[in-house]
Amino acid sequence: MDGSNDHLISALAANLRPVRPLPAPALRTLFWLILVAAVAAALATFADVAAMWHRMTATPDMWLAALGSIATMATAAFAAFEVSLPDRSRAWALLPLPAAALWVGASSLGCMRAYVLPGTHVAAISETRDCLLFIIGLSVPLSAALIVMLRRAYSLAPPLTAAMAGLASAAAAATLLNFLHPFDAAAIDLAVHAGAVAIVVAAAWAFGTRTLQNSLAGM
Repeated sequence: MDGSNDHLISALAANLRPVRPLPAPALRTLFWLILVAAVAAALATFADVAAMWHRMTATPDMWLAALGSIATMATAAFAAFEVSLPDRSRAWALLPLPAAALWVGASSLGCMRAYVLPGTHVAAISETRDCLLFIIGLSVPLSAALIVMLRRAYSLAPPLTAAMAGLASAAAAATLLNFLHPFDAAAIDLAVHAGAVAIVVAAAWAFGTRTLQNSLAGM
């Protein structure tokens, strides 16, 4: 009996390969944020950075909204990497909620101002459409990169992991939109941005879930 067990164990272990441990979630988040920073640097080369800085600092709601979107981007990406690990709590998905509340709340406050910031104007319908396309279009490669990074973890909660990836990518795209967004806050603009974020999160949930589930099935 002992001999057959030893033979079975030897046969099972014959083709095993060492498993390289994944980097820590914080380090993997940093790698993805470096990608976002590279896109930001590219946009900054032909954007009016001085005008953007003026818009951001002209009123508290503008820079608070930007701070909220940046924090949402970082915390949602970190939550995605945490949730993707089998031994981590799904409660990590709550991490981006305070930052998202700041983002939405500050953006909403901007709509209540009684004046338009100097040097800006309220976006027309055609201009808000461009914002929608920008957020969705830029979110696609950012989401794809994040999903590829998440596949190696073999998430036991693919829908939640994918949704966090979508939120991180949408927040990143909305943040980068500031480079090319010479508009003041307005209800229609906020609604379009919210709609774009919702579309990105839903798409990441649908397609990312399938990708992560396939990687789990291939274990």
